[in-house]
Amino acid sequence: MTLKIGFIGFGKSVTRYHLPYVLIRSNLEVKMIYNRSKKEEQENQYKGHGIEFTDDLHQLLSDEEIQLVSICTPPDTHYDFAKLCLAHSKHVLVEKPFTETAEEAKELLELAAEKNLVIMPYQNRRFDSDFLAMKKVLEDGYTGDIVEIESHFDYFRPHAPDHKGSRYDGVWYGLGVHLIDQAVSLFGRPRAVYYDIRSVRNPVNTNDYYHAELFYDHFKYIVKTNHLVKSPYPSFILHGKNGSFIKYGMDRQEEFLKEGKGPQDKGFGADEPGMYGEAIYVDGSGQDKVQKIASPKGDYGMVYDALYSTIVSGHEKLVSDNDIVTVMEILENGLNHEQPVIKLLP
Repeated sequence: MTLKIGFIGFGKSVTRYHLPYVLIRSNLEVKMIYNRSKKEEQENQYKGHGIEFTDDLHQLLSDEEIQLVSICTPPDTHYDFAKLCLAHSKHVLVEKPFTETAEEAKELLELAAEKNLVIMPYQNRRFDSDFLAMKKVLEDGYTGDIVEIESHFDYFRPHAPDHKGSRYDGVWYGLGVHLIDQAVSLFGRPRAVYYDIRSVRNPVNTNDYYHAELFYDHFKYIVKTNHLVKSPYPSFILHGKNGSFIKYGMDRQEEFLKEGKGPQDKGFGADEPGMYGEAIYVDGSGQDKVQKIASPKGDYGMVYDALYSTIVSGHEKLVSDNDIVTVMEILENGLNHEQPVIKLLP
């Protein structure tokens, strides 16, 4: 069965992070893209794929052949567009962040359940190679019981001109959503969260720095983004009672996509062997060991593979309703208190 898709939005999110993966999958077909501001030169690049472009949203929503709508618009429009798509009996994939508030998320999930539809956020970073490497180390048990995990998504971008966006426009919702979702995908709902969310480059702007700690029963999971990191941290640091895992260098899919390469190209997104992570641990005979961990292949298209399996075959969603609500509550709580603060989750 071919799943026919419509896109709302035609910006960088669609052209860089969605279409390159969708268009190479034989069980998916992009039928129509709603593009409010016509960009014929850009649209013409996709005419060979048989995609119809429209500036009439009703045309897309009323097309009975379109089963899934992927929403790739600014975050403050996600709730309204998603609700409209559900009202027209479409399954929905929403770019991150899913909504602005947890209550909006709950309402959409309830509406989808009432109509027997699937709705899910595009949490593509569950398929980052560095995260998959760390996940493999956990599964193979190199480090033993977890003591602490630290995850970084850093840059060195000291220039920060005035930009008075809403509180949802900062790095906390923009990038924190990825690292928090990775943690929640592995360990579920934490019992408490420590927040330190600030603007460190330009106090006029919304947040560009966060340090959050998710507390579980016997360990904590730290997530950080800082735009003033000249000498990079590892992307993942894992400490356990039997050893540690250190991984430098983030997933490279975005790097390749920016260079105009696609997932169909040989070696796309492959990590450099010199950047493979290392597990440093004590083996069964009490000897210290160092094991290189080859980075698994990252593939953002696997979000669509999982969504296809859910819509067509009834498999469980990649991102569960509980995960969606937990991530949104953690994000929202971080903006609702003075900083820094520890917030217990109910």
